[in-house]
Amino acid sequence: MKNIAVIGAGMAGLACSQTLQQAGFLVTVFEKSRGPSGRVSTRQGEGWQADHGAQYFTVSQPPFEAQVQKWLQLGVVAEWHGRLYEADDSGIRPKQSEKRRYVGVPRNTCPARQMAQSLTVELEQTVQEITFTEGKWRVKSKEHGIYPQVFDKVVLAIPAPQAQALLGFNLEMQTLAASVNMRGCWALMGRYAHTLDLPFDGLFVNSGPLSWVARDSSKPGRLHEGSAVKEVWVLHASAEWSEANIERAPEEVAVELVTAFKALGGEAAMEHSTHRWRYADCAQYLHQGYAWDAAQQLGLCGDWLNGGKVEGAWMSGYQLAQEMIQACEPCY
Repeated sequence: MKNIAVIGAGMAGLACSQTLQQAGFLVTVFEKSRGPSGRVSTRQGEGWQADHGAQYFTVSQPPFEAQVQKWLQLGVVAEWHGRLYEADDSGIRPKQSEKRRYVGVPRNTCPARQMAQSLTVELEQTVQEITFTEGKWRVKSKEHGIYPQVFDKVVLAIPAPQAQALLGFNLEMQTLAASVNMRGCWALMGRYAHTLDLPFDGLFVNSGPLSWVARDSSKPGRLHEGSAVKEVWVLHASAEWSEANIERAPEEVAVELVTAFKALGGEAAMEHSTHRWRYADCAQYLHQGYAWDAAQQLGLCGDWLNGGKVEGAWMSGYQLAQEMIQACEPCY
């Protein structure tokens, strides 16, 4: 039975791993963080939580629709009926949208954790090197050195700059990863002891430092009963502003983001946290879906290869897995 190493337990890596395992492959997932989910992430504190990464997802393609239906049945996903507005220099107005928006329940990490339950996931393993010798792959992590198992195939399901750093032996794939400019995003999570009197639950901001503002606690299952925190808001800075301020101190960033929120009718929070996403999105996404090198049995997947967004990431991993399954004859 073929052994496969998947580097990265975000949405693309998990979709790829789940599809391969269901087809009968042995899959080991390596993840540098303490848990799976990648940028579909949730911060938790005493009496509060906030989705500080991807905010929600939409569905357009049948394979992902089937996955979302499974999540809905399992109760780890629900539709978010947030009131959506948009803002620019001319003011704030309702945003017309027919899209259904879904979130994880009770937090956005739940769909990823559901997928990871049936997988072998090696957490807190920062992969530093992958080597291909005599038709077999070895994986080396910063924390644990060379992993004892060897692998027949490897998938890199990580942001393009991180993939580029591991691909010195494969010029074509390294060049592909280098062709994408991934950008950062500053996120602020504000906690309030009262409800803010604002007409929107989600606001697309088209000018100034912010790009998105959300009443995170308007999503299903978010509030903690008995907590002093009655509302949580998430502020995302725009990619352009984040890149220009990527090395600034978090508290300096917080002051500017809160000032921009106040200009939209918001208030300063009783307490807040910040997070810097170093690789949040791409200036221009690729649209090839994934990459597969049959000679080296090496694959790449991720939202950066497939137009962005949660669905793009999931479909990238799923489509790569389908290619690997179809190309594997015999597999045992």
